[in-house]
Amino acid sequence: MKVILQQDVKGLGKKGELVNASDGYARNFLLPKNLAVEADAQNMTEFKNAEKSKQHKIEMQKAKAQESADKISGKIIRMTAKAGQGGKLFGSVTAKEIADQIKKEYNIDVDKRKVTVDEIKAFGTYEVEIKFYNGIVAKIDVQVSGE
Repeated sequence: MKVILQQDVKGLGKKGELVNASDGYARNFLLPKNLAVEADAQNMTEFKNAEKSKQHKIEMQKAKAQESADKISGKIIRMTAKAGQGGKLFGSVTAKEIADQIKKEYNIDVDKRKVTVDEIKAFGTYEVEIKFYNGIVAKIDVQVSGE
């Protein structure tokens, strides 16, 4: 019997999946406990509409991520930091500071966990990768100078 899972069921599938379960298991366990609904015409229509909606949402997120990546790719972010003698910084320039600077300059929200940066502990120009979405990456240069 084909059923649409309403919740995750161990050994069968995840919520929202269309799976094939044995008749007895579906009638005696899944359906009475509201873990699944039978895949009749109405439920299949709702399932297909939900899949289309989910796919459309993913496409919109990818388009927005690509637009943001194209907007800042190859740009230079200028940052200032305090330093001691010899050009060594007090502390370092962090991913959070870079994300905040991108928000300030380009009005693009970037999660600090998506910013890949090596330690920046001295003045200079460093290449930074920003992951906007799976497979969509922008590379920018971060130029650190003294105050």
